[in-house]
Amino acid sequence: MAKVVVSLGGNALGKSPAEQLELVKNTVASLIGLISSGNEVVISHGNGPQVGQINLGMSYAAEHGQCAKFPFPECGAMSQGYIGYHLQQSLQNELKKRGMEKDVATIITQTIVDPSDPAFQNPTKPVGAFYSKEEADKIVAESGYTFVEDAGRGWRRVVPSPIPQKIVEMNTIRDLVNANELVIAAGGGGVPVVETESGLSGVPAVIDKDRSSALLANDLGADKLIILTAVDYVAINFNKPNQENLTDLSVADAKKYINEKQFAAGSMLPKIEACLAFVEGHPERQAIVTSLENLDAALAGEIGTVIHA
Repeated sequence: MAKVVVSLGGNALGKSPAEQLELVKNTVASLIGLISSGNEVVISHGNGPQVGQINLGMSYAAEHGQCAKFPFPECGAMSQGYIGYHLQQSLQNELKKRGMEKDVATIITQTIVDPSDPAFQNPTKPVGAFYSKEEADKIVAESGYTFVEDAGRGWRRVVPSPIPQKIVEMNTIRDLVNANELVIAAGGGGVPVVETESGLSGVPAVIDKDRSSALLANDLGADKLIILTAVDYVAINFNKPNQENLTDLSVADAKKYINEKQFAAGSMLPKIEACLAFVEGHPERQAIVTSLENLDAALAGEIGTVIHA
């Protein structure tokens, strides 16, 4: 029996509650296949589109006097609950359909980050609404937020993306896994928090969910980390005539390709770095990167990229 952490991309979960629920129903069938094979499974997920929607709605309501300003960490926690609810319910329904007895729990997860992380001096993660230059300047003057021009579509707030250091609820997650429960945790990378003299405090940031998934898998002593994304394989020369899909990728080759800048910083690079953090120095571990649609084929060794020490 293997212990497996599965990381679902936030963009794969749809753009609306209805679309997300429909997509999740299809996703859980493959996840249940993992469980029925005797594996202990922990599910993490992205939240980029979802936390952006929540932040946008709350910001709009605040700007029109309908509610108080809503802090960004709270938006992240709300997205964990919203996505976790859909995953949890769909998993429960599928388990019942197959006559399987297993409890499912979503853990609202906090992830400790270092307040001196350089990311806090260089916010790069776009969130929320698009504004005109004049509107953005006004918000900057009132709030001190950082805005950047986004691909000609307007100005958007950007927040830091610090490296995750520690998962606060790790003991609870481990206890639930050991009790044979199906756990959903570290959604959106976890709500970023810093340690202060008075305790934990949320900060406006977004943690890369694959990095947090690798941290989660490492702390659990998992055997496999599976990152489900929009493509079937990790590739070099991506989107070029000489694109090469990789079925097998060693740590040494992955580092060589990183040095050659083969992996885009905003997409595949953090996934590869997360996989390396999990498998390096652990020849018994394995990471798989593939598409959500082809999880079953990847588990059968028919598709996807396997990353190993």
